[in-house]
Amino acid sequence: MDNKSFTGKSGALALAKKELFSYLNAPAFYGAAVFFLVFSSVWLFYFQRYFMMNMATLRPYFAVFPLVFILVIPALTMKSWAEERKTGSIELLLTMPLSEWDLVLGKFLSAFAMLVMMLALTIPLPLSLFPLGEFDGGVIFCEYVGALLLGASALALGLLLSSLSKNQAGSFLGSAVVLMVVMLASQLAFTLNFPQWLTEAVNVFSLAFHFESFSRGLLDSRDVVYFVVTTGLFLFLNTRVILFRKWN
Repeated sequence: MDNKSFTGKSGALALAKKELFSYLNAPAFYGAAVFFLVFSSVWLFYFQRYFMMNMATLRPYFAVFPLVFILVIPALTMKSWAEERKTGSIELLLTMPLSEWDLVLGKFLSAFAMLVMMLALTIPLPLSLFPLGEFDGGVIFCEYVGALLLGASALALGLLLSSLSKNQAGSFLGSAVVLMVVMLASQLAFTLNFPQWLTEAVNVFSLAFHFESFSRGLLDSRDVVYFVVTTGLFLFLNTRVILFRKWN
């Protein structure tokens, strides 16, 4: 896509459209989508023995999302900046009439759109279970909202780490390790029986901890603000990295 393609329209949306075509032509997306759907379903029906629970709830299904995102999110973000840097195409991208925010938001919006598609593919599962019990549609709605907010924050963090990596492998491994820490930190603090003050401090940085209320069907404004702020913070830091690349 040349510079003229960005004139007369939002640069971020134009770049997002370009990135969407790139995602749809990449085997990594389809592999991540299949892994996400299969693992979460196997977790619910095999490991959690869902039908033996005899409860009209999908909380066990959504509760595993933070764990699955540890691998799914890096698969979506690993090529966003790292591959551009490896191939040298980032130099061309930085010469286009786009601000740092246009570049970062374009990458983020495309990755978020792919995440929305993946979550949409899970909708047939609750629909197929609805006839088996009296499910609370409001609770399931909250769980999906939480999954989107959790995914947005994780994607922004993954994109930031991709911009700091030199290749896709380094981006994937780095993002997976960091996401494992921020997802599982609260569980680790609980398992190791940390002091109360230390546990509360760890929970502040744990994405999974702030997702727990959504997995229970509670729309807590504090957790909504947390995900919005962390997403914005990671995107802002990403723009600083891109600005540094421009000047160097």
